[in-house]
Amino acid sequence: MSQLLETEGVDVRHHAPVGLPRLLAAPVDDHAAHLHRYGPLPDLSHRAARHHLIDAVERAGLRGRGGAGFPMARKLRAVAGGGRAPVVVANGAEGEPASRKDQQLLVTAPHLVLDGAVVAARTVRAGEVFVAVERSNGAGHAALRDAIGERAGVRDEPAFRLVSVPSRYVAGEESALVHFLDGGDAKPTSVPPRPFERGVRGRPTLIQNVETLANLALVARYGAAWYRSVGTDDEPGTILTTVDGAVARPGVYEVALGTPLARLVDAAGGATGPVQALLVGGYFGSWLPAAELDGLRLTHAALREAGGALGCGIVHLLTADVCGVVETARVARYLAGESAGQCGPCVYGLGAVADALEAVAARRAPAGTRQQLVRWLGDIEHRGGCRMPDAAVAFVRSALTVFAAEFERHERHRKCAARDHTPHLPVPDAATRDRSWR
Repeated sequence: MSQLLETEGVDVRHHAPVGLPRLLAAPVDDHAAHLHRYGPLPDLSHRAARHHLIDAVERAGLRGRGGAGFPMARKLRAVAGGGRAPVVVANGAEGEPASRKDQQLLVTAPHLVLDGAVVAARTVRAGEVFVAVERSNGAGHAALRDAIGERAGVRDEPAFRLVSVPSRYVAGEESALVHFLDGGDAKPTSVPPRPFERGVRGRPTLIQNVETLANLALVARYGAAWYRSVGTDDEPGTILTTVDGAVARPGVYEVALGTPLARLVDAAGGATGPVQALLVGGYFGSWLPAAELDGLRLTHAALREAGGALGCGIVHLLTADVCGVVETARVARYLAGESAGQCGPCVYGLGAVADALEAVAARRAPAGTRQQLVRWLGDIEHRGGCRMPDAAVAFVRSALTVFAAEFERHERHRKCAARDHTPHLPVPDAATRDRSWR
């Protein structure tokens, strides 16, 4: 139990969950039942208590679960000391087609997410919380709407505003959310200031993924030592992962950070065939060869060392009878179509890369196409108006390495070794996907 809770005289030891799942326990239908299960939130009305809460978050080692893994305590401190009345944004805009973890969390534990938003708002002294969910997530909207209604009249809670965000790949990026909430297009930028410095309405704005906020609610209740009782010393806690592709039981799994990838696949019922590669981190992540399943653990550091990224916790297995070149081309075309149209490297560069990949996939690319792709990727990298082009470069570059033999077969010999030519990676249909930025 944390010192904060001890000083407040609240004994929550009998509420603290032991083992897993922490976030995806059976859903609680109403606020009263939710509080009975988890216990009350700590009193943060005093400045010392708020500072102690931030210290507890720092000791817990809680990092953002939206992709970048930024330490949450740093953002809390920055926004709390920002001067003007801050704003909190609970980010449930899950634009990544390969991820289902935020939707699962919002449907299973909406009150836990709102608890985390309350803790964040009280810590930085914000009176308003925006809860952002992509407009295609009807189940998440319904669960949050009901949960917010059940909390009506609760004392000292911020005003919740449920916001429907365009279902675009980059619309959930934090700067894109600020633009959208200020009445503009949900398009990202990479130009300072960052939202924690000046965000919604020019105020310091704390934007956190909904999974991060759910974890914050648990740290606030049970303390840093409890939170660190699972995971690794450097990366404690649990993470929600979307396991998909060639596994017997695809779905969202909550596992301790540091879990071997092979054990995660076993939890999903095991591979349904010989695995040639795995996509880790989604379309902002990288392809890794199947051999990485043995010994590689689910942490930011381990995946970065292997040339990948944990990102938003996606692990997608591709069997040997599926063409990695074709799947990469499909995703590259989708990413090119999701460009915010704000810079040449994204608009023209990603389009050209997608054209070249489709030509290779169709076995009609001229000789030298792969070398040309390598040059183009170098030209695009670090020249975009946001992180989208760099992420696409990393994704395609990893494919050129992992599927090198298949690229060679397609380009030079005009052949494809795959037997299964049905689409595998989830890519929204071009005719029906959201085209709006508002």
